[in-house]
Amino acid sequence: MRVTQQPVDPAPGNLPEWPGSGAPGILGVGTAVPPASYTQREVLDTFGITDPRIRSVFLGGAIERRNLTLPPMGPDGTPVVEAQGDLLRKHTESGLRLGREAVERCLRDSGASLADVGYLCCVTSTGLLTPGLSALLIRDLGIERSCQRLDVVGMGCNAGLNALNAVSGWAGAHPGELALMVCVEVCSAAYVFDGTMRSSVVNSLFGDGAAAVAVRTPGRPAEEPPPAPALLRFTSHIIPEAVGAMRYDWDEAHGKFSFYLDSEVPYVVGANAETAVARLLAGTGLRGGDIAHWVVHSGGKKVIDSIRVNLELSRHDVRHTTGVLRDHGNLSSGSFLFSYERLRDEKAAVPGDLGVLMTMGPGSTIETALVGW
Repeated sequence: MRVTQQPVDPAPGNLPEWPGSGAPGILGVGTAVPPASYTQREVLDTFGITDPRIRSVFLGGAIERRNLTLPPMGPDGTPVVEAQGDLLRKHTESGLRLGREAVERCLRDSGASLADVGYLCCVTSTGLLTPGLSALLIRDLGIERSCQRLDVVGMGCNAGLNALNAVSGWAGAHPGELALMVCVEVCSAAYVFDGTMRSSVVNSLFGDGAAAVAVRTPGRPAEEPPPAPALLRFTSHIIPEAVGAMRYDWDEAHGKFSFYLDSEVPYVVGANAETAVARLLAGTGLRGGDIAHWVVHSGGKKVIDSIRVNLELSRHDVRHTTGVLRDHGNLSSGSFLFSYERLRDEKAAVPGDLGVLMTMGPGSTIETALVGW
């Protein structure tokens, strides 16, 4: 797979003034994971995996634990083989539990209530439901029936920032009203266990989790402090020549969907990271050295290392990204919000700081957002 750098087109407009610019901002965040947590070795032993090549993939990826919803054990003491229908039920039931928990925690963190929610966007790539998670969560949580909603399905690990862009746009058009985004990924509902290296790489990487974020544009700028950080701009960088590098497609042999990750993904992403950030900062007068905080998707050890090298970031810059990978694995679309929550709790960001949010996934696509405290 050959990937070349593309010229950067200037981004429209200049950097908005903040705070007080009227830009939408993050009001609160909440995360949730299943109660069962497994070490990589425990997962291998549960499924009786002895192949040294597969064990090395599991044990060499900088992941220590993951929260998973594993299949029940059968009479023979081995995990039951789940059909596609079983996996879809797992996605629905576990996803709704995680989504509710993440939303409730996010609202508490925001000092808001369910009655305040005017817009709900749900993101997932681990199951297809009609009606989608947004309708089911509105019903289960008792959110107002006037709530507007959106489901973003199948975009993959980059989808959190795609959806946050839409949520930010809605919040900007409805000052003072609360918008929520919740990423719900039950990755264990998308596993195929066939002993191949393709499935083993996927099975070693992804974990289950949900993350919600509340966004609002100040309705009365002169009377209330704006939410921080402010969401200042979003950009996308698409790599069409790598469109098949990350995909979720039908496995005819097993009668279920399965993930595929090309071994070149880390290098494709890394080779394009600088272009993606340059596009985000184009026209602002800013350089990479002006960015104090980096919140990067926990795509995997090789992906993180490739991005770090190409953007000349320190290990400290990606400490929360690597910490989330270590403790939870790749949580797909919600990973960056788990890292953002850790940055927020650390209280390292001070007024005037700038940050970059970055996700990457199928398309192949790198999404970025510029935020300011």
